[in-house]
Amino acid sequence: MIQRFIELGEGYSDLYELIDVAKRAEQRVLHFLALHSKVNERHVTSCAVVLTPTTPGDFQPIYICREGIPYLHEKPNERYRLFEETAQSLHKNVIELDVKSSVAFAETALYYQYLIGILRLNHHIPPLQ
Repeated sequence: MIQRFIELGEGYSDLYELIDVAKRAEQRVLHFLALHSKVNERHVTSCAVVLTPTTPGDFQPIYICREGIPYLHEKPNERYRLFEETAQSLHKNVIELDVKSSVAFAETALYYQYLIGILRLNHHIPPLQ
C-alpha cells in the first residue's frame, strides 16, 4: 500500500478546499487529523483528512494543509472550528496529535515520512506491507 501526503497549501483559503475534498469523498473519509506543533514560538496546526485506500491500486491519500492555522488550546480560531464542524457533520472525531514542526526536517518529504510513522504507530493508518 502506498500512503502519501498531498499538500493543498498552508491552511488559509486551502482549508476550504480540504473541507470540500472531505465532503465530496464522504464515503472514503477515515479520519480527520489536527497535528499541533510550534513554529518559531507560534502554536500552529496542520489539518488533514485521511481517506481509505483506493481499489484497485491500494493508494491511501492524506490531504493536508501544513502548519498554517494558528492554534491556541484554550481558544481555537474560526477556521479550526469550521474543520471540527465538518468532522462532526460526517460523524467523525478530530484526532489531535502533538508533533514536531516541519522546520525540524531538512526536507518536507522527511517530515511526511515522520508523520506516516507516527500515524502507523498509533494505528490511524495501516502498517507497512
